[in-house]
Amino acid sequence: MKKKINIRFAEKSDLIQITDIYNQAIRSKISTGDTEIFLPEERLDWFKHYDEKTFPVYVAEIDKNIVAYATLTPYRNARPAMRKIAEVSFFVDFKHHKKGIGSLILNYIMKDCSRLKKDTLIAYILDANPASARLLEKFGFEIWGKLPNAIDFETHRSTHLIYGKSLK
Repeated sequence: MKKKINIRFAEKSDLIQITDIYNQAIRSKISTGDTEIFLPEERLDWFKHYDEKTFPVYVAEIDKNIVAYATLTPYRNARPAMRKIAEVSFFVDFKHHKKGIGSLILNYIMKDCSRLKKDTLIAYILDANPASARLLEKFGFEIWGKLPNAIDFETHRSTHLIYGKSLK
């Protein structure tokens, strides 16, 4: 029997599990440009910048365990002419990869964009992360730009791909 996945807005009490998932992404060196591991309390200021009415943090959970999270953040500091654009980021616990959870949370966010009055989504990913590229392409995102070899991990460089999708 397949377990039910619940998607909801994140709460402060979720920070431990959210931070664990993000630290997996940091260690992978293919999912984020951060290179230092975080403690949950270090993510509190980050979390305070989100609000379910404007730019939410979403979590996907199975049996009350968070298995993924995603965020919508302002594009270019939400300058007035750019207020309908949001950056989407998503992270799935490595133990739950290839189970359709990324698709569920991305689909949920795209539907929620009408409530949030967002009509364009941008996603920045590293070229070393083909799974995220496939997920975005599955939902109709296209490469709108790239920063060749701009990401410096000291041991290797990576290209930053800019994916976009109009929701209009």
